[in-house]
Amino acid sequence: MDWMDDDPGLPIEFGPCSNGEYDPEPALPPVLRETIRRARDLCSETADRLGMSRREFLLSACGAAATMLALDACTRASHPATAPTSAPGGSLAVSPSATVEPSAAAEELDWDAFVFDIQGHLLEYHLNPILNGQDFWQAFPQRDCGESDPRVCYSIDHFLELMFLRSDTKKLVLSALPIYPEGSPESAEIMDVTRRAQLALCRDERILLHGQALPNVGTLPAALDAMEVTAKTYPIVAWKTFTHFPAAFEHDGNGWYLDDRDRPHDPIAEPFIRKAVELGLPTICIHKGLSLGSPFATPDDVGPAARRHPDVNFVAYHSGFEAGTPEVAYTPGTRNHGTNRLLWSMERTGIGPNENVYAEIGSSWWYVMRYPAQAAHFLGKLLRFVGEDNVLWGTDCLFYGSPQPLIRMLKVFTISPEFQERYGYPELTRERKSKILGLNAARLYGVDPTDVACEFSLDELERIRRQLPGRNGALGPRSVAETRAFRDDDREQWTRMAQVLA
Repeated sequence: MDWMDDDPGLPIEFGPCSNGEYDPEPALPPVLRETIRRARDLCSETADRLGMSRREFLLSACGAAATMLALDACTRASHPATAPTSAPGGSLAVSPSATVEPSAAAEELDWDAFVFDIQGHLLEYHLNPILNGQDFWQAFPQRDCGESDPRVCYSIDHFLELMFLRSDTKKLVLSALPIYPEGSPESAEIMDVTRRAQLALCRDERILLHGQALPNVGTLPAALDAMEVTAKTYPIVAWKTFTHFPAAFEHDGNGWYLDDRDRPHDPIAEPFIRKAVELGLPTICIHKGLSLGSPFATPDDVGPAARRHPDVNFVAYHSGFEAGTPEVAYTPGTRNHGTNRLLWSMERTGIGPNENVYAEIGSSWWYVMRYPAQAAHFLGKLLRFVGEDNVLWGTDCLFYGSPQPLIRMLKVFTISPEFQERYGYPELTRERKSKILGLNAARLYGVDPTDVACEFSLDELERIRRQLPGRNGALGPRSVAETRAFRDDDREQWTRMAQVLA
């Protein structure tokens, strides 16, 4: 088989890459470029020493450990002597033995945890007529996965393989994309087909569904009626909405805020939230951050809405993170930057840790995990201020390929004692990591972490992954041009939608 000779790439993707909702870095910083060089050399040398093919080693846990070791070494080497702390605030607890001993790699990278991913996406083009998002797939390098029809690369089959065979994910939520739901390649119907396909394979409820709600599109009564139809038709567990949509794509001002700050006499958010409660689905997941410059994606409306509705769970997807805005400590002088905006909205409205505001870390973790100091601030702040019971695991995959690298990076990541003392961040124990990886979301959604019938052991999954065709690496757009092509397609579909609604 020719693919057995292919180089699958490094087990940890260092970019540039994007999920399409932000521009990738135009060039990687020197520390990441050096990390890639060292990781490639170390993986080649170690594979030769172990008598393994380069491909098999790169697909193994030992290969992932070698890549992490390179990142940790380069991060430490680049830490400035004049920094306030003697070492980087974050590090990867990987031993040299994990690069050559599968048992050590398994103990450090693949210790058992219930992984519940609450942000999964796919694009299925062959089940129903597609009216919106026809060209959505074209911006992503995943189109080169080897299928004769590149759209198949985003299909239900590929999604299930990436999530459940190529990663340790046990359960997931299929969450809506910023595509108009009618005739979307990730419509409610397609998401439910995916759920039922997995149910037929394994006889367990491994996939849960979000219902998309767009109260600012069309008339409000029609949008609320659509919510009721969705809730009656599909077994959804929560709502997914985008306050910056379509404004961020159309630049037409058609956005809204959770606190109705700009609509005192014509509210949208309040009727939407009341409808969610009325339907018995009081969990609202909102895209916050990754704003494409739109003010409507700010997370500073989350706190006021949560204070007004203590009976509703508000889940801030991406946690207010903005690519290109470094994650730093939360102080009065930095509260208007990145995730700090979410923390400030909670603080000024009296929402404390582990109340009714949750932080989801999809895309955000993929971005910051390559920069350990930022990653330490990112996780440390969320654990301290949002609460260790309210930080939720999400990955935005399949746009980053298999989520296994993201899972492994969290499992080995540590916050330095100096950062803990200086900023009040908690230690990243296995107990806290297990909460983030799945136990917190299980509690939110009423899921039993032990109820997974069709399950491979971690050792079995490791052996399967080493024998599968394909490659490592993220699948999203890798350049500004590719990302803009993605957004141009969104703009075209929303122009068509506006014509229909006119």
